[in-house]
Amino acid sequence: MKLQIDVQLDYRFEQSCDVLLQVEAAALPDQVIEHAQMTVSRYEHLVRVPAQDGIGERIWLRLQGHILVDYKATVSIDRIGSDWAGLSAVPLHRLPGEAVQYLLPSRYCPSNQFADFVENEFGALEGGARIIAMRDWIAGNLSYVAGSSDSDTTAADTFHDRKGICRDYAHLMITLARAADIPARFASVYAPGVNPPDFHAVAEVFLSDTWHLVDATGMAKEFEMAKIGIGRDSGDVAFLTAFRGLQMNGQSVSVQAA
Repeated sequence: MKLQIDVQLDYRFEQSCDVLLQVEAAALPDQVIEHAQMTVSRYEHLVRVPAQDGIGERIWLRLQGHILVDYKATVSIDRIGSDWAGLSAVPLHRLPGEAVQYLLPSRYCPSNQFADFVENEFGALEGGARIIAMRDWIAGNLSYVAGSSDSDTTAADTFHDRKGICRDYAHLMITLARAADIPARFASVYAPGVNPPDFHAVAEVFLSDTWHLVDATGMAKEFEMAKIGIGRDSGDVAFLTAFRGLQMNGQSVSVQAA
């Protein structure tokens, strides 16, 4: 599948501000960046640095005043959808070093609080079958409600409130998987058909010795997502992190299948 991505960000910074930006699709073996163009209307400083686990890049900016960011890209995705039922969990002592940190609780994913629930609800299942059951449980028990969470909402809050947005669905999916001793991480992606159109959040789980994207909202399929970056949770993969105050004038994200 080929995606056309078009992103505009319109912000104002009253004072000179350091900003960490991560909006570009990552160049990976299963997604090729055919064309990409990034422009920032004005800046004092711009430098690229590797993102988490070397997947994608972040951009350090120093900015002041009215700033426009424009990103356009064409991405060709060559990823096969997984046969989840046939995927197996990797024994803990055989996990590669890169996966170990994604077994542990993190700020938004307190997986240590969910061990009993996971065992009672999904204990009879293993590997990919367990992940499918978790995904379906989240889809069947949560309501997608815009504005129902904020930057302090954790997976535990979402579990109790039974509502959230894509970030919250991803956090809960990650939390349940980790509670079952399956490494899981947060992935920021572009995908067509997301409603409302925006940066999308999904989980990525480690099964059968590789990573697999899973969207508990049901809005995106594994073979049609373009990864931007990954992390322990959303705190590692924000599209824009400002280290002083800012004013958002507007932003838009368009993703179309070419």
